Amino acid sequence: MNRENRTEGISSFQKYLSVWVLLCMAVGILTGKFMPAVPEFLDKLSVAGISIPIAVLIWVMIYPMMLKVDFQSIKEVGKNPKGLLVTWVVNWLIKPFTMYAISSFFLFTVFKAFIAPELASEYLAGAVLLGAAPCTAMVFVWSTLTGGNPAYTVVQVATNDLIILIAFVPIVKFLLGVSNVTVPYSTLFISVGLFVVIPLAGGILTRVRMIRSRGQAYFENVFIHKFDNATTAGLLLTLVLIFASQTEVILSNPVHIILIAVPLILQTVFIFAIAYGAAGMLKLSHDIAAPAGMIGASNFFELAVAVAIALFGTSSPAALATTVGVLTEVPVMLALCRFANRKEKRFQ
Repeated sequence: MNRENRTEGISSFQKYLSVWVLLCMAVGILTGKFMPAVPEFLDKLSVAGISIPIAVLIWVMIYPMMLKVDFQSIKEVGKNPKGLLVTWVVNWLIKPFTMYAISSFFLFTVFKAFIAPELASEYLAGAVLLGAAPCTAMVFVWSTLTGGNPAYTVVQVATNDLIILIAFVPIVKFLLGVSNVTVPYSTLFISVGLFVVIPLAGGILTRVRMIRSRGQAYFENVFIHKFDNATTAGLLLTLVLIFASQTEVILSNPVHIILIAVPLILQTVFIFAIAYGAAGMLKLSHDIAAPAGMIGASNFFELAVAVAIALFGTSSPAALATTVGVLTEVPVMLALCRFANRKEKRFQ
């Protein structure tokens, strides 16, 4: 795919996701300010601290993403393992801990005069959730924009989804414990079960049954695209509800949105540099190196938002921090895609 044509791989919604997030922020804040009864009523619809409306919307978001992951590709894991090793090491042995270190430094030291310690702790918790959840869905977009090998990208994503089931809970538990934020294992496991295992199992079963009954071509070219609008609607409505519940926090500390964004942006660029640089040192081809960098740099923000809400509540600063991750990710990732394309010749 030519560089000039790669932007066709991203939809207008994905390209302007940050704009949509800003609009949702405005709608949510106006709702919370002038119609506070709406978020108050929705907050009452919860079971074991988990908001039912938010849970349903997050399933609407995540399920279509799981449909895209072909776990049959795992059998190809032995072919060209270097790219997978870069992905695994960066995502699970480096990224969560650098996210903690960078965010902690900025929230508790650099921005100490602007953020109270209690708020900083919850913002850090949201950042940790982002750092422990590598990208699952949007990475297919980033791979397309950088001319990535689509089959290899599927293997990278599929293996990461399996690792999430094992590594997400202990990493989050450890880092939140270091942050003096107490979270019971039961809540973490319930969150992973609700927002990873259930949609993952649903996606696998749907994929297998549809391919058997209608064929691979129908599934990939027709069926899977029926959920595109559902994913968009689920994301936008979730953001509106989050910002509606966050109205008081945002209006009291509007500058905090910018302050939270600073370490998140630096972390994204830093992790991309590590993964992309390591891929270059290992002499991987660009169509494998670029997606490896993108998976590490971007986040599974849908999961991070869901777990933040389950752990701390819709109106929590932690949920706000994960939402800022949605706001910052797209423009930064698009810039990194352009950078990777400019450096493509170095990998040939």
